Amino acid sequence: MNIYKRIYYKIRKYDKIVIARHVGADPDALCSQIALRDSILNTFPNKKVYAVGSPATKFKFLGNLDKIDENIYENSLLIVLDVPDKKRVDGIDPEKFEYKIKIDHHPVVDSYCDIEQIDDSASSTCQLILELLFKTRLKLNIEIAKTLYLGIVSDTNRFLYYYTTSRTFELVAKMMKKTGLTVDGIYDELYMRPLKEFKFQGYISNNMTVTENGLAYIRINDETLKEFDVDAATPGNMINNFNYVDEVLVWVFMSEDKNNNYIRTSIRSRGPIINEVAAHHNGGGHIYASGCRFKDFTETEGLITELDELCMNYKKGE
Repeated sequence: MNIYKRIYYKIRKYDKIVIARHVGADPDALCSQIALRDSILNTFPNKKVYAVGSPATKFKFLGNLDKIDENIYENSLLIVLDVPDKKRVDGIDPEKFEYKIKIDHHPVVDSYCDIEQIDDSASSTCQLILELLFKTRLKLNIEIAKTLYLGIVSDTNRFLYYYTTSRTFELVAKMMKKTGLTVDGIYDELYMRPLKEFKFQGYISNNMTVTENGLAYIRINDETLKEFDVDAATPGNMINNFNYVDEVLVWVFMSEDKNNNYIRTSIRSRGPIINEVAAHHNGGGHIYASGCRFKDFTETEGLITELDELCMNYKKGE
């Protein structure tokens, strides 16, 4: 029996299902859990299915999340999406569930579920959810298709990244043909931004440090965020806008999150493999897109030193 059928049989078996994803949700994480929840509910209307985790105000247009209580753990199935390591699961304790499934497109960090569908060649977790729907009897309609499309588009940066493959395009084309989904107006909410964010992007451009080895980085404190009237997640949300700067191989945005008392750190690369470096600092991710968190800015010095050496060695061909 293939792994998708195994997942489907577990979904069919349990009447109470919780769908979780990683902390600091991005569109792929949110879209995958919302789409899977809605598909299960469309297929099995009598089941109780909850998409959980802290809300992300910026991405509220993607769909609503569900509130839960401590009774959620009893006789429940957990499906964890887009989370390579247990410590980054948002909103619940995975160990309390009767049965656990993980679906993810990140490289393996740890194994903590009974069934794990891990494919780091996939463009996104939304792509894996789409495959699940096509390979089982879970239902797909135009609203679910829109949600999955937005997740795929976001994680591939409109199909620009190396992990966009013919398989990605084939699945998306099949989904569009089956549901009648078009791209008319679909990008507006995802990419529309207020003027203050464009001004803030200009601030980052003018103030980031670029080393001779090709590392660009900036530390953004709470006062600066307030000056531009943006939140701590904003720098990470716009980091992909700096993909094509000729002098930069790796770039790092670090922002002070006063509400959660840590430093949000997003890292991107145009060549050097960065997820191993991020793992040294209790982070991780993809080989060219990773992140981590620190208690304060002084803790980030080691990361910057290590990434600068990585860029230097990359230029030397080591």
